Order: sequence, then C-alpha cells, then structure tokens
Amino acid sequence: MKNKFVWLIIIYEAKFWGIRGGNTLKVYETDAGKIGILICYDVEFPELPRLLAEQGMQILFVPFLTDTQNSYNRVRYCAQARAIENECFVAITGCIGNLPKVENMDIQYSQSAVFTPCDFSFPSNGIKSEATANTEMVLIADVDLSLLDELHAHGSVRNLKDRRTDFYELILKNQPSL
Repeated sequence: MKNKFVWLIIIYEAKFWGIRGGNTLKVYETDAGKIGILICYDVEFPELPRLLAEQGMQILFVPFLTDTQNSYNRVRYCAQARAIENECFVAITGCIGNLPKVENMDIQYSQSAVFTPCDFSFPSNGIKSEATANTEMVLIADVDLSLLDELHAHGSVRNLKDRRTDFYELILKNQPSL
C-alpha cells in the first residue's frame, strides 16, 4: 500500500502541476556557503544528502508541500536527522493555508525551521530557529559556518569522519555533466 501511495503522489504532482523528477544532484557555491537543495520527499532518503555532504555541502535547503501534520512531520524529522548525520545546517519551508482555486492545493500544513547538528557549539535540541506552526511569517536565522569546521575537526561525535568507508560506500550513478 505504501508504494501505491507514493506512486499516487508522483502521478498527482505530474498530472496537476507538471512536476517531474530530475537526475542531477549538485552542490552550489554561493556567497552564503556551499548549498544543496532537495525537494520535499527527497529528504526522506538519507543517501541523497550524504552524497551532497561528500561534495562539501554546508546548508541544505528543503522546500516542501505537505497537506497534513503527519506528512509534515516526516519531512521535518528526516530533515533534522540529515542535519545530524551530515553535520550541516538544514532549512525547511513549505506552504500554509489553502488555495481553493488551484487544483489539488485545497489545504496545506507547514512550519519552517532551521536545524543544526547536535553538539556542544549548537543548540542541544538541534533547532536553530523555527516559525509558528501553520502561520504565515518570515523566519530569519544566522548560521555560523565556522562552527561546522569546528565540529568536523573536534566534535564529540563526527558522523562524517567516523563512517566505515572500509566497509561500505555510496556511489552516485550516471550523473550528467553540468
């Protein structure tokens, strides 16, 4: 049933909005740092942000569209796990309210947030900032990228460094050149 549900989501996104999955995974060099972008459901797969982290990603942006609190929580908790696993900042944001004249957009649920790794230089709960749930507002958070360097070198747990690359590896296949 789960696969059928996911397939229906993909069909609806293609049918109603013309959205198709891509085949490129890239870290972008910006004046704010090295960023990666995963859209909604993509953050629920730990391999994708790990591949971005291996390319030096410091901030992961996750725009999403969820209609219920439980679907929002899947995105949120996976995004928070990705911040810990990949020693990076993760910013999530989605739509709220409803758009009654837009097909398949009758109601939305969201709470924007910025997540951090959980270590001494960061908030103990891994939440840098979060908006009020299901409220239209702007969320602003300053992040210090040098704290990531400190974590990578001297963190109490170093998820990226302590991986067992002698035992397993993650490979990105058939990436088109940009």
